[in-house]
Amino acid sequence: MGHERDREFTTTLARGIDILACFRADRPVLANKDFAQQTGLSRSAVARLTHTLVELGFLQREGEPARYRLGASVLALSYPLLASMQIRQLARPLMKQLADHARGAVSLVVRDRLQMVYVETARSNEALQTRPDIGASLPLLSSAAGKAWLARASDEERAAVLNQLRVADPAHYEAHFPTLAAARRDLERKGYCGNNLQWRPDAYGFAAPLGRPHQSLLYVFNCGVPANDGPYRERAADIGPRLVALARETERLLGYL
Repeated sequence: MGHERDREFTTTLARGIDILACFRADRPVLANKDFAQQTGLSRSAVARLTHTLVELGFLQREGEPARYRLGASVLALSYPLLASMQIRQLARPLMKQLADHARGAVSLVVRDRLQMVYVETARSNEALQTRPDIGASLPLLSSAAGKAWLARASDEERAAVLNQLRVADPAHYEAHFPTLAAARRDLERKGYCGNNLQWRPDAYGFAAPLGRPHQSLLYVFNCGVPANDGPYRERAADIGPRLVALARETERLLGYL
C-alpha cells in the first residue's frame, strides 16, 4: 500500500515476500495458481518467483504439476530474530506460572503488519485444544492482544494501522472497530483488556501490553482460557490483574522500572 511513489521500494523483492506470505497452517502446500489468485500476479510472474525461491531454499517443490511448501531457509532466517529477543527468556518462567494458574495458554505477541504474531508461548496441561505456537497469528482488530496493541500504540501509529485495516477488510473493520473504544477504556482503567468470545466461540482472551516499546517493538502478553472453565467476569477478575503484574515484572527485569 502506498508504495507506488516510493523510489526506494523494490517491487520484485516485495512480490517474492508476498509469495511466502501466502502460506498458512491450514494450507501448507500451494500451487502457482494459488499464488496468482492470492497476490493478483500473472502466472508467468509467479512461476519465475517460485523458481527463484526454490533455488534459494525458501520453497520446496513437490510433484507434477508443481506444488510448493515452505523451505528450511525460512526457519533459519527467523532464528536470529527469535534469539535476539531477550524478553522471551526473561518472561518465559513467569508466563508458565500464569498459564498453570489460569489453566490456559499465555503468549507474548508483537504486531506484524495487520496481524499479531506469537513470539513465545507457555501452556498448562489443561490448555485450549488449539494451542498457540511461535509464528502463529491473531487478528489485529478482533483479538484481545490486537486491541491491547491498538489501545497502547501512539495516536499516529494507531490511526495509520486502522486505516490499513479498513481498506484491507471493510466488513471485518465495521464489525469490530466499535469494540475498540471499550478496550481503550479498560486498558486505561485496569491495565488490560478482554475478549468475550469475539474471536473464538470457545475461548476468552485477555491481554496487557508493556508500558513502552522494547527494541522498537510494542510487546503484548495474551492469555487464552477455555470458555467452559468459568464465567467471563470471574475469569477476567482473576487473570487480568495477574497479566498486568506479569507485564510490570517483565519491565522490571528489562530495567525499565
